[in-house]
Amino acid sequence: MARRATAPLESSENVRVKSEKVKVKEEKNKGKTRARIEEDETEHAAVQGEDARAETGNNEEDTEENGSPRGSKRRRTNGEGDSAPSGSGSHEDNNEDLPRVKTLPRGEDGYIPGSIVRIKLQNFVTYDAVEFRPGPYLNMIIGPNGTGKSSISCAIALGLNFSPSVGSFLSFERETLLNILQILGRATELHSYVKHGASSGSIEIELKAPNNKRNIVIRRVLTANVKGSTFTINGASASGKEVTNKVGELNVQVGNLCSFLPQDRVSEFAAMSPYDLLKETQRAAGDENLTRWHKTLISAGSDLRLIQQKIKDEENSLRQMIERNEGIERDVQRYLERERIQFEIHLLEVLIPVAEYREIRVHYARLKRTQRKLLKKLTKLKEKNKPVVDLIKKLDSDLKDAEEERDRLKKSTQHKFKNLEKKDTDSNGLASVRRVMDELSDLKKTERSRQDQIANLEHKIVKERKNIQDAPVPDPEVDTQLRAELAQLQVNNQAYTNRRTTYNEEMRDLTNQRARLVVELEGAEKEMVKLNNVDNQKLAKVRSMDPTTCEAIEWLRNNRSLFKMDVFETPIMRLDINNRKYTDAVESCFSFNQLKTFVTLCQEDCDTLNKHINDDQVLGKGKKINTWFRPINPDDILPPPMSDEEMQQLGFDGYAIDYVECPPEMRWFLMREVGLHRVAISLKEISENNINTAMGYVARPVASYGGGATFVNGRTSNAVTRSRYGKRAINNMTRDLNPARAFTVPMGMVIQSLQQYGTMLTLIPSLNLTVDPEAKRKVDEIIKNCKMRIDMIDSQKNELQGKQNELDKDLKDFNERVAAIKKRRQEITEQQKLLSKMESSLAAMIKSLKDLKSKPPPEKRKKELEEQLRKINQRRAKIAKEYLDLAQAIIDEQEQCTKAGLRYLQINANKQALEQLSATKNVRLNQVTQQCNAVHEEYNQCKEVTVEILARTRTALKEVPDKVREAYEKIEDATCDYNQRVKDAQAQGHPLPDDETIEKRSSDELRAELETQRANLEMNLGANPGVVEQYEKRKRDIEQLEATLAQRKKEEEKIAKNIKNARDNWEPALRELVSSIGQKFSAAFDRIGCAGEIRISENEDYDKWAIDILVKFRDSEKLQLLTAHRQSGGERSLTTILYLMSLTEEARAPFSLVDEINQGMDQRAERVVHNSMVNVTCKPDSTQYFLITPKLLPDLEYHERMKILCVNNGEWLPENCGGAGKMMDMIKAYEAAKRQQNGGSSRGGM
Repeated sequence: MARRATAPLESSENVRVKSEKVKVKEEKNKGKTRARIEEDETEHAAVQGEDARAETGNNEEDTEENGSPRGSKRRRTNGEGDSAPSGSGSHEDNNEDLPRVKTLPRGEDGYIPGSIVRIKLQNFVTYDAVEFRPGPYLNMIIGPNGTGKSSISCAIALGLNFSPSVGSFLSFERETLLNILQILGRATELHSYVKHGASSGSIEIELKAPNNKRNIVIRRVLTANVKGSTFTINGASASGKEVTNKVGELNVQVGNLCSFLPQDRVSEFAAMSPYDLLKETQRAAGDENLTRWHKTLISAGSDLRLIQQKIKDEENSLRQMIERNEGIERDVQRYLERERIQFEIHLLEVLIPVAEYREIRVHYARLKRTQRKLLKKLTKLKEKNKPVVDLIKKLDSDLKDAEEERDRLKKSTQHKFKNLEKKDTDSNGLASVRRVMDELSDLKKTERSRQDQIANLEHKIVKERKNIQDAPVPDPEVDTQLRAELAQLQVNNQAYTNRRTTYNEEMRDLTNQRARLVVELEGAEKEMVKLNNVDNQKLAKVRSMDPTTCEAIEWLRNNRSLFKMDVFETPIMRLDINNRKYTDAVESCFSFNQLKTFVTLCQEDCDTLNKHINDDQVLGKGKKINTWFRPINPDDILPPPMSDEEMQQLGFDGYAIDYVECPPEMRWFLMREVGLHRVAISLKEISENNINTAMGYVARPVASYGGGATFVNGRTSNAVTRSRYGKRAINNMTRDLNPARAFTVPMGMVIQSLQQYGTMLTLIPSLNLTVDPEAKRKVDEIIKNCKMRIDMIDSQKNELQGKQNELDKDLKDFNERVAAIKKRRQEITEQQKLLSKMESSLAAMIKSLKDLKSKPPPEKRKKELEEQLRKINQRRAKIAKEYLDLAQAIIDEQEQCTKAGLRYLQINANKQALEQLSATKNVRLNQVTQQCNAVHEEYNQCKEVTVEILARTRTALKEVPDKVREAYEKIEDATCDYNQRVKDAQAQGHPLPDDETIEKRSSDELRAELETQRANLEMNLGANPGVVEQYEKRKRDIEQLEATLAQRKKEEEKIAKNIKNARDNWEPALRELVSSIGQKFSAAFDRIGCAGEIRISENEDYDKWAIDILVKFRDSEKLQLLTAHRQSGGERSLTTILYLMSLTEEARAPFSLVDEINQGMDQRAERVVHNSMVNVTCKPDSTQYFLITPKLLPDLEYHERMKILCVNNGEWLPENCGGAGKMMDMIKAYEAAKRQQNGGSSRGGM
């Protein structure tokens, strides 16, 4: 059946949206305290089948606690069937500036520029065609679930081409489209909004234009199966960017949750961080420059912190570099001083030989001039004394001849003396006659000694032969026999060795087997301990499912002293399933959040647990847990849906709570929150008729509860609910049971260590966290088997040890026999050695005797000695004759030599007399000659020294470093330049130039300076050259860093000044805005008997400035921060709408929208909120407001400025339908009846 909407009666359009005034009777508030289980939808969806349970649970909770009818809309799903994530790609992703302007003046028709004047839809979602005109103030859109109320919010967002980042005017591309669809929290493809079966659809929105201009009509055409779309503005084709710019000029803020809150994003508002709440509030209300100032502060603050950190780091680096350079500066100075000293030493080593060379050159030139003068003077004196000199020369020649003759005769005489001495030596060298005579005398004694030795040896030989004959001779056969016996024993020894090796190997194998069994036994015993320790198994399971909850359990155990009463560590830890067959069915009753909920017995303990873990985050940032506490009130517990007789009749085994064991105090949580006492379980599948009967039983209304419960049929869970509208039909949602995860632990965790020891274990299914007797039996069998096998091995080892002892005894006898044989063989060997020694001694004596007897007889030697004596006498006679001849020749030559000597003396005397005479006359000649010789010798020495110094100078110049050579060349150039200037001055007769620029020190002064510098060098210990390189490099770095720091500090001052200017503008305006909103917010909470407060949370980081919403819904509580986990869904919805209402009067957007914000509220809160909203949004200066809701309480307050739009389902209604369907007539009749009954008047009006 096609869906269409009715239009207001005064409208001429063929639509079915009707505007009416309504007034109904107020009903008694039956709201009850809501459960404070903090829900995490992401984790909730992680448990299999959790979506269906959550839906059923929500229906039950609404009826139980609130007592108010609420639509049970089915959760919309994405293309994959999962719950569509709310807020994906929302405004938190992009916080760009809005082109903020103040609200423009209201038109004559009551609309503010930018307000929606008309909406027309064609083939859009549930609508075939609809057109309606909202009012300029509050517009209440009501209708049953599924009629298309939320489609209107979708149409507004899509029709105005809004993305979460309003300030980013994007062209209509896929990215922009996804952002728009993410605002709605619904389908992510644009063509998904075209009505099923239609080829295209359209959205047409008419916006009020400013300054009485023609209204702006924006039309968007969507095409099925095509991802794109087209825009027109007032009939002219336009791009998405142009549409965005146009609505941006009117300050429309669909992307701001504070102004546009669709149904599927209500939960996002409470989940919005305080930082984002501040940013969105700024965008929606207050000074138009707030966002710009804030962004300036965020950006500049970040820049300031960054540059301050850089300055701090660079100042630390600069200080460290300066300190390091100061630390090594003395070493550097010492090194540089050493380098300077070394440079001076090198330079002095060059300058000294140069100075010596210059000095010696001066002396050399002076000697050369003196030598030339003396040579000329000597030549003149020699020419004057030439006759006397010639005579002296002749006497010198004669004296030389006489001296040669005398020397010749002297040498001849000396030669003859040498020959005479040689003859004497030859005579003495002949054999002495005495020696020969003595030897003749000793010859007789030697012969007698030889005869004695021969007789002695013959006696010894006879005695030794007798000893050899008497000595025992070893029998070779005995030795051979002993050898054979020893060989046989060695063979037997090998057999013993083999047996011993076999025994050792068997013993080692048994020992290894026993060791392995002992290890296996210990492992099995440990696993038995683990099986007996259920708590460890449960804690390991919690850790695998949710590490944060495990950490919270461990923290709780370490901090029990903080709590007054017991705190139960989640159902996983404190529940036992008493029958494993029901594990899957029982676990299916729990949501994931319920499984990990900490249950407290008093509110104080609950607050303490929340404070430490959820608020103070003792477990770490972002780690939170679920907590639960409710005062025990038996009236809050619904009875089981079926009696025992009905259960037995239908084939049910029992209720889920019958199969769990837990502390008594925890049963309140299991019944109040989980409802285990209302979940019937049958492990066997029951008949279809029984299922239908069971559905009727569990759907029976109980007191104020509308009816409905869950029962398990075999492997299927049936969630039975009853509709709250119309005929209150019964619905049954079924799903298959999944294998339990929380209340089981894989057997592999139990026997993992046993498997590594090689034990053959059969596959065992998952174990219930309660101790499994079968598992214990199998582990016990392993322990018994190990002990039995260990006993068997011990018995085998004892038997083998006995065999080894017998073998050791045999080996002892064997070793004794071997030792005896070896000793006997040793004795035989000693006898053989003794006999061989005696035979060797006999042979030696025989040889000595033979040698003595073979010596020649003494008569022959006597004849030889006598012949030798005769020859000696003949030789001596000959030498004596030659000696006499030489003595006579010497006497004759001695006489001639004496005469030659006298002649030499005479000539020499004549010469000396002439020289004395010449010397007396030529004293001056001798003096000049001596002077000339002395000068000549000194001249030659000076020349040699000059050459040597010059060579040293050249060598020194080659060896010195280049910089020293350059310094020397500069000195030389200055000296040459000075010498040239001196020559020029002397030639021109000018005064001599100043000599201060040249090196004037002498070689001695330079040498003294060199010694001083060398002494200084020895005193300077020096330093590592690398230190100087580091110093110079660091010095350059310091200069560069100082310049950088100076520049950064200038930047820091500039940024700080910009921050001060921006904060001076932003903070007062922000505080004024928050103060105004806070006053209204607190007043709204006061009106409903609760407390609420809005605070600004400051931070050094301007991006962390936040708006904290603190609320209190019970007198026993304190103000607590609004979060997505701490408060219940109804409490969050109430807080959200009150904040948005408080923001409305400050808002600058032309219209705002909230969709089903009243879901989860009790009647009292919903009524107060509605009346407050009417009061706020219907003031003369209020902006346009859309409130979408599926339900309506009776007897609410209304205002003449508000407009009610009812969305109904059905076929197209003709324009003239007679009296049928006139809601106004029905209302007027009802009002008249009430006035007659109550005697009073009722409020109302359009």
